[in-house]
Amino acid sequence: MGDPIKVLVVDDHPVVRQGLRTFLDLQDDIAVVGEAADGESCVDAVAELEPDVVLLDLKMPGSGGVEALRGLRANGSAARVLVITSFTDPTAVLPAVRAGAAGYVYKDVDPPALAAAIRAVHAGHVLLHPDVARLLAAGEAQPHGVHLTGREREVLAELARGRSNREIARSLVLSEKTVKTHVSAILAKLGVQDRTQAALHAVRTGLISSG
Repeated sequence: MGDPIKVLVVDDHPVVRQGLRTFLDLQDDIAVVGEAADGESCVDAVAELEPDVVLLDLKMPGSGGVEALRGLRANGSAARVLVITSFTDPTAVLPAVRAGAAGYVYKDVDPPALAAAIRAVHAGHVLLHPDVARLLAAGEAQPHGVHLTGREREVLAELARGRSNREIARSLVLSEKTVKTHVSAILAKLGVQDRTQAALHAVRTGLISSG
């Protein structure tokens, strides 16, 4: 087993933070490295602790989850953000997804499902309810002037499912070098910096199902 997934828990309720920490600390492959109570302290904690995954509440006094996401993006943070929210209306999580969240779960999620979601987000997957994906697709068309070839769209769809270059090459019967070339072209055309942003684009524009 490799290093555990480092998680930062962000919620304004101490009892919620403690409950999440207690459960997650029981997982052999997950380690809670810190806690924060609002968006501003979240951004500071991520810079200091460098977690792999941020478990982020949306509604907090002062600086909330969306502000935290914007701050993390401005700082160039590589942490993956999984929103945990009590909001059940898909439109309530749209701002967070647009700000860079890799997915979300509800606060009544079963603990094993929460651990699985953390692992999935850490592995590069995008976890969005189909209703949210549809709303994103309706509101965000492909950037003007961007044209992906058929093969690039296939590679992007595989990439958005969290597949490595080697796995994509095997699936599409291509060489890894060719896949790497396609990925570089996709990032350049979309104007994004990494595979995570490209994957979010694929979901937002309806190229792939969010599952």
